[in-house]
Amino acid sequence: MRFRLVLSVIIVTLSLVIADSNSLVASTVTKTKSPKIGFVLSTTQEERYQKDRKVFEETVTSLGGSVLFVTCENNEQLQLSEVEALISQGIKVLVLQPVNGETASVLVKLAKKRGIAVVNYDRLIKKAPLDAYITEDSEKVGELQAEAAVRFTNYKGNYVILMGQAEHSVTEARTAGVLKVLSKYPEIKIVVKEYHNAWSPSLAKQTSLKALSKFDNQIDAIIANNSGMAHGAVQAVEERKLLGKVFIAGADGDLGAIRDMLSGKQAFDVFVSITDMARRAAEIAMNLTNKSAFKYDSLTDNELMKVKTINTPVYPISKNDIEERILKTGFHSREAVYGKPVPAE
Repeated sequence: MRFRLVLSVIIVTLSLVIADSNSLVASTVTKTKSPKIGFVLSTTQEERYQKDRKVFEETVTSLGGSVLFVTCENNEQLQLSEVEALISQGIKVLVLQPVNGETASVLVKLAKKRGIAVVNYDRLIKKAPLDAYITEDSEKVGELQAEAAVRFTNYKGNYVILMGQAEHSVTEARTAGVLKVLSKYPEIKIVVKEYHNAWSPSLAKQTSLKALSKFDNQIDAIIANNSGMAHGAVQAVEERKLLGKVFIAGADGDLGAIRDMLSGKQAFDVFVSITDMARRAAEIAMNLTNKSAFKYDSLTDNELMKVKTINTPVYPISKNDIEERILKTGFHSREAVYGKPVPAE
């Protein structure tokens, strides 16, 4: 009897140990089923990038993954160290907005050596082995800006083009779209066309003030590659008491731009569907964790390969479009735009 009792105790004890061991294994397996996605933005300086991050993180989480997010404030060396840190933390996919698309192939190759898939976000990375490219139709953004400008100025006048960061695919594509349209009108003169480091609104303001001084306030239109620089132009034009006389266009639909449009300080902006861009990037990143196929719109030549590309739609925005395109879609809340709760009409 004593032998049977001892044997029973041993069996029960072993069963509990095995159960605990199985529970631990199950817990470990559950944790490994939540793949880590690295999301790297060049900067969070522009207000829109808070939306990119929020939508991306929410989408990945809803699909069962987790996000390790970093930003590097337009610093190439910082971006390198941050990508290396993400790789060391076991990410399965790297979603990367490069500081410099000309040199960021180094970052892609680092990830690829560790078997990590790479999704190029927003700005093209050249000569890199990419799994996907999520972008907007940047050239169309510039075309929409210029088409609105020429109508405002009656197809003539002195123009200033505020370009973003040099050697940046979005800068070049948006500017190319502007130039494509303006080249059709011989009475339009581009008197200033200048790059701005880090897409700086303050530098854009300085450029605008210099142009107004040099040409004795005879500037008819200022077209900026993004909303932040457009706000710099607004500040310059306001200082010269020329609001309403100079056409100002931006892009990205930042909150400041929407407010400037409502107050009549900025004439035009282009809305890029950030929600669609970030959501699709997150979905494709999760597809890549298990090597699932995904739909794409076109192929982009990055000088190494034809990259599967997803194009995010863009929309022209004037004051009259804000209700439908910005408020009703929830891109900005009514309270944020007006500064206090305002009932819908």
